[in-house]
Amino acid sequence: MRPPGHTLRKQLDDASIDLQWDVFQLVTIPLLTLAILLGQGHLHGDLRAVMHLAPLFAVGVLAFIGFMVRKLWKAGERLDRLRAGLDAELAAAQELDKLMRQGAILFHDFPANDFNIDHVVVSGEGVFAIETKGFTKPNGGRGKADATVEFDGSILRFPGWTTKAPLEQARGQATWLAKWLGEAVGAPIRVLPVLALPGWYVKRTGRGDVRVFNGKELAGLLKARGAQSLSPQDVQRVAHQLEQRCRTVEPMLSERMRAA
Repeated sequence: MRPPGHTLRKQLDDASIDLQWDVFQLVTIPLLTLAILLGQGHLHGDLRAVMHLAPLFAVGVLAFIGFMVRKLWKAGERLDRLRAGLDAELAAAQELDKLMRQGAILFHDFPANDFNIDHVVVSGEGVFAIETKGFTKPNGGRGKADATVEFDGSILRFPGWTTKAPLEQARGQATWLAKWLGEAVGAPIRVLPVLALPGWYVKRTGRGDVRVFNGKELAGLLKARGAQSLSPQDVQRVAHQLEQRCRTVEPMLSERMRAA
């Protein structure tokens, strides 16, 4: 079964490998360029014979260093975003795990067509598609105000900026999942879209079709209004279809043997 943050973890591993390779190039390419210049001088028997090429080599090396430093900076920012996203997914999963005591069935990192749904919860109270966002908080010295997001039913107002994108993403994922489940089980299934913002206080001034929770509030997810109640038979049918699609992770030993 796919664990929480499975896709992000793989992206983080790949990004870390790419970063190490870029650092290796940043260190070795300038040294290799210097070695080539000195080698040319040795072949000519006099270093002064190739000194007219030194400015050209220097410009090339400086341009390369500038390009790589900029690339490394962007790679570092991407790593930070991936780590924040993974932390958020793990935090949300820990809270959602508590729902199993109430009979809920959980699936993490559910693979769709060209995207993944962070968490799917199935229970007698309904089916929930949870999108998790790991937005970092500003350090403006205002305490709780720096960690509060206002939700008016249609837009998220963070300190200093606003966005609708996470709500639209959660809504789109729930729509796709409802359609896929309907075709898979042969009956209409309503999926409630949920947005989880671990680490934030959520101030609700309105209500929309997407439910917005902070991390700790996810423990009360099954009480959310708007979900479609399911019979025990429907819960098992839906869970069966979800499980078949989530069993995609090979044991690490199998992956290593295949790679070898």
